[in-house]
Amino acid sequence: MAGNGPVRKPASALTGRLHKLGIYNDADMLLHLPMRYEDETRLVNIRDAASGASAQIEAEVEHAEVTFRPRRQLVARLRDESGTLCLRFLNFYPAIQKLLIPGQRVRAFGEVRSGFWGPEMIHPRLQAVSSGDALPQALTPIYPATAGLAQAAMRKLVLRAFGRASLAELLPDALRKSLKLAGWERSLRYLHQPPPDARLPALEDRSHPAWRRIKFDELLAQQIQLRRAYLERRSHTAAAIPALGRLTALLIAALPFALTGAQARAVDEIARDLAQPWPMQRLLQGDVGSGKTIVAALAMLQAAENGLQAALMAPTEILAEQHFRKLAGWLEPLGVTVAWLSGSQKKRERTAMLERIANGEALLVVGTHALIEDSVGLENLGLAVVDEQHRFGVRQRLALREKVSGRLPHMLMMSATPIPRTLAMSYMADLDVSVLDELPPGRTPIVTRLVADARRDEVIARVRDACREGRQAYWVCPLIEESETLQLQTAVETHETLVAELPELQVGLVHGRLKPDEKASVMDAFLRNETQVLVATTVIEVGVDVPNASLMVIEHAERFGLAQLHQLRGRVGRGAAASSCVLLYASPLSQNGRARLKAIYETTDGFEIARADLQLRGPGEFVGARQSGVPLLRYANLDTDVDLIEAAKQAAEELQARYPEAADDLLRRWYGGRSELLKA
Repeated sequence: MAGNGPVRKPASALTGRLHKLGIYNDADMLLHLPMRYEDETRLVNIRDAASGASAQIEAEVEHAEVTFRPRRQLVARLRDESGTLCLRFLNFYPAIQKLLIPGQRVRAFGEVRSGFWGPEMIHPRLQAVSSGDALPQALTPIYPATAGLAQAAMRKLVLRAFGRASLAELLPDALRKSLKLAGWERSLRYLHQPPPDARLPALEDRSHPAWRRIKFDELLAQQIQLRRAYLERRSHTAAAIPALGRLTALLIAALPFALTGAQARAVDEIARDLAQPWPMQRLLQGDVGSGKTIVAALAMLQAAENGLQAALMAPTEILAEQHFRKLAGWLEPLGVTVAWLSGSQKKRERTAMLERIANGEALLVVGTHALIEDSVGLENLGLAVVDEQHRFGVRQRLALREKVSGRLPHMLMMSATPIPRTLAMSYMADLDVSVLDELPPGRTPIVTRLVADARRDEVIARVRDACREGRQAYWVCPLIEESETLQLQTAVETHETLVAELPELQVGLVHGRLKPDEKASVMDAFLRNETQVLVATTVIEVGVDVPNASLMVIEHAERFGLAQLHQLRGRVGRGAAASSCVLLYASPLSQNGRARLKAIYETTDGFEIARADLQLRGPGEFVGARQSGVPLLRYANLDTDVDLIEAAKQAAEELQARYPEAADDLLRRWYGGRSELLKA
């Protein structure tokens, strides 16, 4: 069968189990690599087997029986010339009982531990042997598996795939030698069948040369696919939107602040992209408070100056309304009308907004998912801006893009979660990226404090003091209703407690289950300082800008992700007053919880925090649902394989240009027929 053809189907049940593991053909089978290894190439005498370590014992069954105290179990005693070993099986089948007949010679592999009757193994791997039977000549691979698929079956399938799959070397010799990479077939065979003298630590931490070759090819395939997606998008047509400069110059002159160097650079990069006749696909990323909204406003204004529509879509009503207020405040004095759409609008208001959009009175539109409804006419859309883009699914972004027929709008995606450089080089390689890596002057440093839950009274007193000085405070809770499993303090209960503890203050409550008009009313009261303390769930994570708020309390901080903690902390420090963030945590802390709180305590640099988050949680949280076709990395590590990422990025260009057939084969090897170009 062809090298990338389907795995032969001995049974539909087996095929289904392989599909669960992402195995559809022989190439997939060979790329399903071991997660660890066991050494069955040597035997250990019972007397020499170290407690707590795995060992292989060959001995004779002396006795076996099923006992019922303290529970039903199969117990056997093995003997060799050095001593005896007890085997215990708490769950067992008749086949195991048949192996354990007195006088039968067996090999048992498992962890040796100290038991009541001496050394013992619980649920060892067991096989019948004859004296002098040969030992394996390679370490035994242990594969990621699924229910109903035994390791022995996996090993047989791998051997069969080696006999049928294409093992051709796809890298040019000069490239492979310049990067000091091992051969493809040799690397694969080594990882599936390591010799007895293989360096186990290097295999298991994936630093071995064989692993480096696999990881390089994986990164190279990802780079080629993303590069092709980038070029494919450039083959489409978009409206060229030149920078006319009149209204944008007026807006910059009217601002009460000067653009930072990073903002000015991003504005120029976006303006140049918009002037091209192919669709821009740019990610604007920056730390909390780095000023992404004004950059987006200038891009939208460039579209409006050319008579084209621009739409900004945000994931929550609070964030969308915040954007609308800012844009309207900046642009309406210039004679530019901004429309606002949300799912909670009254019918009369919504109809009026739709009419403004339809008749061209409002070229700029801000809204939530309501923007992508069929009733919203955006046939003249030149620029689509998606804020917090990782919170939207692919279909939602495609729906906004498909409002236009015959051409594609330019796309600007914004993220307040800084993206580590290695992640941008790999998963975001199909995008152009603008980075806001400096904060506007005047931002107050935020002091972060870790406080145990037992000192809650002190935190409440601190909230009281801050509000007496004329400041305001947030108190964030992770859940709305009581959860017996998590046992977290809820927003509703916290609100009631703070109302009772702080009778002299107005305490508001906002969460995702409030009706939109109720939510808006609570936020307005907080913005006007009619409410001094706002108890909230994470609906206030992004976009909320209340300069007078100088204290943030985060309840059960150990339960939040690092990026979320950083976003919440960024809601304060927006005015001139000294600001602080109190992280209330419950003991005992898990290892991960302790690592997250340590990282957030030690730095306010969003890029440093993003790097720590990447180490703790991997790339999934950053990538989210950004693309349908982004190939996830299975083996390469964005933290330890930086040199391979950089080399793969360069090699992708060479392979595409000089060896396109090899590039095609590489994609087929890694993605089979499932690879698709990125669309969103």
